[in-house]
Amino acid sequence: MSKSKRLIELMMTVNRMRKFTVKELADQFGVSARTILRDLQELSELGVPLYSEVGPHGGYQVLRERILPPIAFSEEEAVAMFFASHALRHYLFLPFEAESSAALQKFYYYMPGDVRDRIDEMKNRVDFLTHTRKQKAAFLGVLLDAAVEQRVVSIQYETKQGLSERSIQPVGIYASNGFWYCPAYCFMRGDFRLFRCDRMHSAAFDESGVEPLDHRYIHLGNWREFAAEKAVYVRMIAELTREGVQRCEAELCPVPRIDVKPDGSGRLDQEVPTSEMRYFAKFFLGLGNEAVVLEPKELVDSIRDILRELTEKYGQGV
Repeated sequence: MSKSKRLIELMMTVNRMRKFTVKELADQFGVSARTILRDLQELSELGVPLYSEVGPHGGYQVLRERILPPIAFSEEEAVAMFFASHALRHYLFLPFEAESSAALQKFYYYMPGDVRDRIDEMKNRVDFLTHTRKQKAAFLGVLLDAAVEQRVVSIQYETKQGLSERSIQPVGIYASNGFWYCPAYCFMRGDFRLFRCDRMHSAAFDESGVEPLDHRYIHLGNWREFAAEKAVYVRMIAELTREGVQRCEAELCPVPRIDVKPDGSGRLDQEVPTSEMRYFAKFFLGLGNEAVVLEPKELVDSIRDILRELTEKYGQGV
């Protein structure tokens, strides 16, 4: 077996065994203990987190952070992977911010020179823009770990009435228009709620003894279906110009259902919660002449109410 192949198999073996002795590895690979020691030294220099223990029962351990074995990428795959990770730089906060930066640097460093040159030429030619917000979202890692491990988190949450302390069981986290959101089961409300992560002043694993619920089959795609308080929906219809279509597709989440015409204009037709009428009224007012809302009447009335408030505020003395 060649040395390079032995090192790759050795890396996968120690990741799997987690704890081992030099003799065990030497017997398994059919080489001397001295050869294994040299190989382990090379793996350590490559970044495999090995820890040695002395004594009669000593040996080696792989620390908690595992190192994946080498993966072969084509040039196009490598470029695609680089820019997929590169796009995350627009987010000021990520659940794995330091790791993604380190992975990107490592990925770039070990690429062949001509591939790095190609990426350098492309950096100013392609980008994935997103809204950059100044609001902090400092607890994304805790929330994501809690969602994966089915754990309860204690948070301090900013509401219109002030700070509220509550226990939640996160479903997951997602980013939209530069904000991070966390749908979670709220034990105080006894139902699912959607939380803005930047409004969390603190978040830590709960130590008060609140028992987590079995939410293994609840995820970002279906959590609303499990809400006890079912939202009341109405049909929303709006005629959109070409720019209106582009704005709706870029700014509304989830992406609305729009029947786009050949000239780029379109018709939005979908069910929306009645509780969000005020939000949609402000949104369509922001579109100006790029949209005409036809239904529901509640939404049209809400737009008129906001226009009346603005007229009273800015129409004085006119």
